[in-house]
Amino acid sequence: MKKLLFILTFTSFAFVLNAQVKVADNFFKDYAYIQATELYLEVLKKGDTTAHILTRIGDCYYNNSNVKSASLWYKKAVNKYDDINPEYIYKYIQTLRSLNQYTEAKKWTEIFKERKKNDKRLKEEDVFDIEKFEALESTDRVYVNYKNLELNTEYSDFGSFEKDGLLYFASTRAKENTELDEKKLYQWNKEPFLNIYQANVKIEELEKIISDTDLINSNSINSDFHEASVTITNDGKTIYFTRDNLRKGKKVNYDKGGTSNLRIYRAKLNDGTWSDLEDLPFNGDDFSNGSPALSPDNKTLYFVSDREGGIGQTDLYKVKIKNDGTFGSPQNLGDEINTEGRENFPYVAKDSTLYFSSDAHLNLGLLDIFESNILKNDTLDVYIKNLGAPYNSGYDDFAYFVDSDTNTGYFSSNREGGKGGDDIYSFGKYECKQIITGITRNKLSNDPLPKVVVKLMDEKGKVLEIQTSDKNGFYEFKDVPCDSKFIVLAEKVIYRPDQREINTSQVNGEETQLDLFLSPLIIDSEIVINPIFFDYNKSNIRPDAAYELENIVVVMREHPNMIIRIEAHTDSRGRDAYNMKLSDRRAKSTRDYLFSRGIATKRIESAIGYGESQLLNNCTNRVKCSEAEHQKNRRSKFIITKGYSK
Repeated sequence: MKKLLFILTFTSFAFVLNAQVKVADNFFKDYAYIQATELYLEVLKKGDTTAHILTRIGDCYYNNSNVKSASLWYKKAVNKYDDINPEYIYKYIQTLRSLNQYTEAKKWTEIFKERKKNDKRLKEEDVFDIEKFEALESTDRVYVNYKNLELNTEYSDFGSFEKDGLLYFASTRAKENTELDEKKLYQWNKEPFLNIYQANVKIEELEKIISDTDLINSNSINSDFHEASVTITNDGKTIYFTRDNLRKGKKVNYDKGGTSNLRIYRAKLNDGTWSDLEDLPFNGDDFSNGSPALSPDNKTLYFVSDREGGIGQTDLYKVKIKNDGTFGSPQNLGDEINTEGRENFPYVAKDSTLYFSSDAHLNLGLLDIFESNILKNDTLDVYIKNLGAPYNSGYDDFAYFVDSDTNTGYFSSNREGGKGGDDIYSFGKYECKQIITGITRNKLSNDPLPKVVVKLMDEKGKVLEIQTSDKNGFYEFKDVPCDSKFIVLAEKVIYRPDQREINTSQVNGEETQLDLFLSPLIIDSEIVINPIFFDYNKSNIRPDAAYELENIVVVMREHPNMIIRIEAHTDSRGRDAYNMKLSDRRAKSTRDYLFSRGIATKRIESAIGYGESQLLNNCTNRVKCSEAEHQKNRRSKFIITKGYSK
């Protein structure tokens, strides 16, 4: 008998535990993470340490942006269960990165790769997928103003670098007051040789305003042959640039195949003029070096070369600049960046993001501009991203430069609609933002409802921002991203929450009005909830019923002196005496659930079933009624007898 009693007790305990998990899951599904957390933690205390419970607690904290707590619970889960869904390992990695625990994050990244080898978040694969190409060509969700600069000519203009209010670029335009000499044209395109120019630049509302274009202030940099691709040190005192391989600065030096290779030179700023020209030691007569770019700390020089031992036609390299100004040995950036094709025009932004052009990778055609995090020291997952339109087209797009302080920059392109062979385009990146406003209202009276907590969440339920409506029920979310899907949730104690989905448009500055309507849980002297349902001929509390009864718990916790009585009613179907007993059992099961949630016994005055003795309509035993009419009679009432006044 004792064994049987134990089995029955254990079965009952497991049933209650499972029901409570389902209730918590319902709250989680409705984004009520605080209530869900409370219930999950209760279940945990009772011995349920399954992966579902641990990860759900982690998810509750994660979605509320509590990274530290989320990391703690994910850690428990991933360490306890070897067969856990890899998605939770990925979330754990994300929290570790947020907490700057990079060594631990790296360890779990390796585990993640083993368990989910083809996950593209860790290793982007080039796949010939038409949807990817269409996405690259689309400017949806790309908020960039760009324009062809007025300084462009009918010749080639490209390769921008901005420093201290000056724009440096290369151009094949004829020098001022100089007539074109057929003998001095570059025979490849019958244009003059490239020279380096400079122009004054200022920014007005993300737009570059260019003036006073002229040759760079130097007698030694520009020659009768090619010069291009400038980068300047942070202190503004050293310039690196590309030039033809000249013998004594006057005549082109060709290799055995008749090619004039390119070299990188360095010059110093003396009394406002570039001088002290230096041919860098890692140049060579049998290969080209060009397109120099400096790291943010100016201790590394990046460049392009077709030297022997490379991976493709041209590769990106780096070389250390020592404190005394000398150089280390050039190193290839490796096959994650370099391909069998052409990589060129490196540029390193202030945050060490590498930008470069390539005719390989996932590409729209010819040269495209790419972005990569490969130079960042804390990088675990190297990515290479095609910037897409409008930076890239089906033509050559290259020589990217961006100033992250102003969100402005330049790129060069020979796309259709330009003025010359290559043109310089300026751009300004702006964030498309919108406003969501509204009034929180009492659903019954339509009156404004103050002090309502309004949450803005992404489509996965992660809380992004929280506001409280003012005395007039007004709330406002500013700077909401365009062209995105959000959930707006309004909550107030003793009210049923309201939840709406909203899709923002692609129009910058647009305002959307979204009123939210909360139903009061107390109407007159009764706590009103949705109908609670019982299985046929049973009185145990189902998870969906428990979910509704939690509203009673909330109201009674908010009003600690409140006393209620519970009434349960049935429809007229079935025997009168049986319905009376069944409704009474259900009333008392409802009462007992409230007791289990911490409501004191003295606060429930009575729990009585009335069967079919108090019908709300004419659906008596001999009257044929619809299911909806019968449903109206099947009800539970929670009547306030003491401890509450409006």
